[in-house]
Amino acid sequence: MSPSSTAPESVAPATSPPSPDAQARLLLLIDVFSETKAAKGIEGRMKLAKLDFLLRYPDRFNTLLAVRRPNVEAGENPWLTGTIEQRMIRYRYGPWDPAYYALLGALTGKGLIEPKHEHAIATYCTTQAGHDVARALAESESWRPVRDRAVLLRRYFNLTGITLKNLIYETFPDIVEADWGTHL
Repeated sequence: MSPSSTAPESVAPATSPPSPDAQARLLLLIDVFSETKAAKGIEGRMKLAKLDFLLRYPDRFNTLLAVRRPNVEAGENPWLTGTIEQRMIRYRYGPWDPAYYALLGALTGKGLIEPKHEHAIATYCTTQAGHDVARALAESESWRPVRDRAVLLRRYFNLTGITLKNLIYETFPDIVEADWGTHL
């Protein structure tokens, strides 16, 4: 299937409200990228989507980490059940979740993240309230591994969205070959 400028019919927008777990996962991810003095947050939805892909799919994270940093331990799998709450789809620039707009809107509406727009790029960072919620989540046994994985993402994959997309495409040709709208 050749890419076009429009999404295929099989890519439907999210119809249910954003789940609390998905909001928590994104909040933790954004907070980890917002917590250092030099950090601006996560620059761009493409970067957010690629980082979230590596967070949601631990096997893909382990493979890519082994390629980039062969001697680094991946740590505990944050998803003990091994199931993915909502599968991502193959879209124009790789893995994507149509729920991102609702998730980011919900986090913004609750005052937990603040989107900033610089040079036509949306940057997402946590507010003080968002940081406080993220810290409380990270102290829980069930969310600590998610935060730990997000820290590894910041340490080893704090790259541009395009660079992350290219790494994912180079490492996982099955994603490149998948038709648009195909669940990953």
